[in-house]
Amino acid sequence: MTAGKNILFTGGSGKAGKHVVPYLVDQGYNVLNVDLTPLDHPGVDNLRADVTDSGQMFNALSQHRNLDQLETGDGPEGFDAVVHFAAIPRILIEPDNETFRVNTMGTYAVIEAAMKLGVRKIIFASSETTYGVCFAEGRKDFHQFPLEEDYDVDPMDSYGLSKVLNEKTARAFQMRSGIDIYGLRIGNVMEPDDYANFPEYLEKPEMRIRNAWCYIDARDLGQIVHRCIQTDGLGYEIFNAVNDTVVSRAPTRELLERFFPNVPVTREMGEFEGVISNRKIREVLGFSEEHDWRKYV
Repeated sequence: MTAGKNILFTGGSGKAGKHVVPYLVDQGYNVLNVDLTPLDHPGVDNLRADVTDSGQMFNALSQHRNLDQLETGDGPEGFDAVVHFAAIPRILIEPDNETFRVNTMGTYAVIEAAMKLGVRKIIFASSETTYGVCFAEGRKDFHQFPLEEDYDVDPMDSYGLSKVLNEKTARAFQMRSGIDIYGLRIGNVMEPDDYANFPEYLEKPEMRIRNAWCYIDARDLGQIVHRCIQTDGLGYEIFNAVNDTVVSRAPTRELLERFFPNVPVTREMGEFEGVISNRKIREVLGFSEEHDWRKYV
């Protein structure tokens, strides 16, 4: 799929979305941001809508993006791809049942409407929390290292569980339709200002155990979404959307031996290779990290 296409993006005003949407606009896409809060950025149209409401999602995907489109007399243009990021972003913001409801029903409603209205490409936000440690009760070991997409995901919290169910929901719709649906297990999202916290992370590596010393720069996430839009024909795929290396001055092997001595390592890993591996997204989509933390710390 080439640039200049129409993209419906849910959650474009959030921490990740407010960087990803401008990246897509810069690549030439026409973006409608569906969110409860508008994103004030040149070239972005906004629509206030509840993603858990199926009727609103069918309408969002089948109406004009802006008033100028009325002039053509040809009706709404429709959308070439949907990017679904809208969600309650973690536990302890809303009650657990509301987190689960919004995240699962929102994903179902968005994918159902997109598929039934003929959209052939859907990208949705899954999460590193599916690996089960980020919001675990107490200290929990990972099963194995590195964490790759075939891992037996087993979260115990409402947020991580909602993301696992969303992956199953997406797979079900893809099998039914044959369209492309790609899920991104997004790491802890970092904005440019967040790099001010990294010296403390380097001094105290125990602070990043639950995130497996990984993250994703929101601007690199823009590149990842762009590459997903550009890459057709993969069917259903899950990708780790994370950076290349651990946030540590110590090599990966030292971190694992210190903090997870009983967890097996299933393959040879690079000296500073990220514990959540982005090998698949590099090899399949051609992702190339541009915002290594070492540039800013």
